[in-house]
Amino acid sequence: MIVRIMGEGQLTLADSHVVELNKLDDELLAEMESGDGTGFRSTLQALLEKVRELGSPLPDDSLEPSELILPSSDATLEEVRDMLGDGGLFPG
Repeated sequence: MIVRIMGEGQLTLADSHVVELNKLDDELLAEMESGDGTGFRSTLQALLEKVRELGSPLPDDSLEPSELILPSSDATLEEVRDMLGDGGLFPG
């Protein structure tokens, strides 16, 4: 799966990592629903760090279509809320 972090670039991420990332995604969704801005910020940072850790960066000149687009690390709760699908940022 090719994932784009807005403002940073693209990474290739094995589908097998989606289950692990879904845990953080579920946490982020719960914090957004409750309006927990501090928890949201912390969990968003943890989610992006985990994607960076597990993923392999694509070259900057690569123009692959992204299967998933994640917000930047400085995105607001409202901006991320607008990006969310029914089940969060990650499928499944």
